[in-house]
This record gives sequence, structure tokens and C-alpha cells, in this order.
Amino acid sequence: MLLSLALIGSIGLIAGYACDRIKLPKLFGIIMTGMMLGPHFLNLTDPRILAISDELREIALIIILTRAGLNLNISDLIKVGRPALMMCFVPATFEICGMAILAPTILGLSAAEGALLGAITAAVSPAVVVPKMISLQENGWGTNKKIPQMIMTGASADDVYVIVLFASFASIVKGGHADPTALTEIPVSIISGIAAGAVLGFMLARAFKKIQIRDSEKIIIMLSLSFALIAIEQALRGYFSGLLAVIGMSCVFHINKPDAAKRISDKYSKLWVAELMLFWLVGCSIDLTYASEFGISAAMLVFGALLFRMTGVFLCVTGTNLNIKEKFFCMAAYIPKATVQAVLGGLPLSMGLACGNAALTVAVVAILITAPLGAFSIDILYKKCLKCEKP
Repeated sequence: MLLSLALIGSIGLIAGYACDRIKLPKLFGIIMTGMMLGPHFLNLTDPRILAISDELREIALIIILTRAGLNLNISDLIKVGRPALMMCFVPATFEICGMAILAPTILGLSAAEGALLGAITAAVSPAVVVPKMISLQENGWGTNKKIPQMIMTGASADDVYVIVLFASFASIVKGGHADPTALTEIPVSIISGIAAGAVLGFMLARAFKKIQIRDSEKIIIMLSLSFALIAIEQALRGYFSGLLAVIGMSCVFHINKPDAAKRISDKYSKLWVAELMLFWLVGCSIDLTYASEFGISAAMLVFGALLFRMTGVFLCVTGTNLNIKEKFFCMAAYIPKATVQAVLGGLPLSMGLACGNAALTVAVVAILITAPLGAFSIDILYKKCLKCEKP
């Protein structure tokens, strides 16, 4: 296992740095090296690491959701208004519908399996989008019409939306049908999860005001509480949403202590080891035989679903004061996908679903296509489509 960890740490970082030098996202290089050193090619990754891949993905998911909550500024959402609220769920809904329509024709899956694939691929990547929007905001590009704020808010919130939908679609695909009695559990789990998380977030904010501790110690406390909330979800079996509780906790903490939330979010972003391990495991999980056979079909499906997604973004900004260039920029800025796809892509395979290989292949293809395409599009288009409000 130590040799595998050494390879992950050294080769993964070198590959990520090499991609960064040629203006590609680091995750691109990490995934490719994971594929090369995984069990389907050179087989240099210890099976004991692969055996706990589900737990490692769950930890990464908790980190994603906590950061999303800590960066979810409700006041910005209110200021921007209807388009920001719609950006949180409309583009993702359009993409899920697109996958459900296209997957049966392109990959021969059922509509439910297509919707499950859509829930995996529909989340925009805050890791790619948010830093670029912060840079645009700091330099005054599009700030008069609050374009960076709107995109950042939607990018932080739609992750939560698709993760909740993923759990629902996975249950439908696994059972083969939707259980009507299970519908009664949905509102209970949502209300109980949000309420428990809100109470914890408020208590944490009050405690941290009275007790002065280091930010690193606050992170340990928040991570421990997050793990406990997920354990409660597993114990209550459908009557409590640990994921929503994590979001509620971090969001209410942000409302009560915004400065501390910003510092803690910055420190969460430095947990690069989890990200490195996550993308490496994604590469290791790819069956190269299946990927070579269905990779082109998966790419066609991803591009087709992107058209549905961009239509959803255009609908969100219709009726606003944005001109056609600014609307086009919003559509391009909502393309990148990365971390959520890495977390969810391998879950159908580990759950034993028939569409598991297809889901993982589509998730990886979506990352490899949209992360660089979206990043390049933002860098190329912002000067052509947005107005700079600073001299």
C-alpha cells in the first residue's frame, strides 16, 4: 500500500502540474495516470486502496457539500433574484431530461438509467467555475449586472440539487420501479435533515463566538459532525438526510459567521489530498475495454446533453437586462464538470447496477471534455462578452 500511495502522491502531482503548464485542468492528468496504473492496465495500485474507494468518495462528497454551504451566500441569491434562483436547478433539470431522452437511443439504456446518468453529469464544477468568477468579480468584469455572482451562486447550489436527485434515481433503478410508499419518506428526510443541520450550524456559530480556537480545529469539529450526520442517515434509513444536514449546518454557519466561514472554506479548498485520491480512484475504476468500445457514444451523449443544459441556462437569463453576448457567456460558463462527477460516477458500479460501467464511462468522458472546454471558454470569452466596470 505504501508504494501505491507513493505513486499516487508523486506521479499524480507531476501529471497534474504538467497539465497545468499547458493550461489543462490538473484533474485531467491525475485521471489519466490513474487509468494507466489501475487494475485494468499496469495494475500498480494496491487492491486495499480500491477496496475503500466508496468511503473515500463519501469523504470527498462531504467536503464538497460543506464548501458549497460555506460559500452559498443567500444575500447574493436575493439580490440577483429570479435568474440566480433558476440557475440553481433549471439547467441541471434540462440536462437530466436530455440524458433520459438520448441515452436509450445512443447507449441502449432505459429512460430511468438515462436520468440517473443525467444526475451524475448535471452538476457544474465549483472547483473550476468559482475561482474564475471570483477573479472576474475582483477585476470588475460583468459586476454591474452581477453576472459572476449569479454564476457562482448557481454553481454552489446545483451540486446539492443533483446529489439529492441522484439518490432518488438510484433507488428507482435499483428497485426497477418507484415505491409510492417511499414518497412519504422524502419530505420527512428533507425537513429533518435541514432542521438538524440548521440547529447545529447555529450552535457552532454561537460556540465559536465564545470559544476562541484555531480554524484548523474548527474544521476538525465540522468534519466530525458531518461524519456523524451521515452515520445518522444510515441508521435511520430514509427518514433523515445527512447530506442536506451537512449543507444546512454549513449554510447557517455562514449566515451567522461569514468571516469565519470564508476562512474555513479556504482551508477546506486546501485539502488537496482528498481531491488527488478521488480523481486517481476514478481513473483506476475505468474499464479500458468498455471505454474504448463506448467512448465515442458517451462523448456524443455528453455533447447532446450539453445542448439541453445550455438551453436551460438561456431560459434562466431570458427576460433579464443581459444582452446576447452576456447570455452566451453565461451558457459557456456553466459547461465545466469535475468533482461531483468523480464522486458519483463510480457509485452505480459499486451498487451493482447494470448501467454501472456506462455511468462511470460517461462521467469520466464528461470530465475530460467539459472541464478543459469550459475553462478555455471562460478565459477566451469574458473580454469579448462582458463589460469591465473598473478603469
